[in-house]
Formats: sequence, C-alpha cells, structure tokens
Amino acid sequence: MATATLTSKGQITIPLDVRQRLKLDTGARVEFVEAADGEFLIRPAVADVRSLKGLLRKPAKPVSIDDMTKVIRLRGAGR
Repeated sequence: MATATLTSKGQITIPLDVRQRLKLDTGARVEFVEAADGEFLIRPAVADVRSLKGLLRKPAKPVSIDDMTKVIRLRGAGR
C-alpha cells in the first residue's frame, strides 16, 4: 500500500506508482469522493464529453448563414 505525508500547508505528494496507475501527469486534477462508509476515494477529475449532451437546447427556429452574416455586419457597423 502506498502512503504519503501531509505537509503543514495541507499538501501531499501522490506516490509515483499511484500516479502511473491513475494516468496522472503534471497539472492533472483529482477529485476526492466520499464513500458511503465515510472513507474517501481519489480519482482523476476528467469529464466525459458525453456528459454535456442535452446541456444546450436547439433553437426554436434555425438561423441561416445569411441571417448570421447580416447581424455580424450590423454589429460591426455599430448599429
């Protein structure tokens, strides 16, 4: 079992073998998840792109390229 020591700043160094198994690299984010028994799990904080599905609604009326171009020109002209 790998262990780590908590510093006075509240920081720990995740042991190399744990980082490798979790595929963590410099700058990687991790999340601490509380289990039902009060223990904590550590896992990479990566979101699957599929979790974004349904976040945005489809517009009621599709906007044409011509309409987009007109609006861009109007706003670019300061109107």
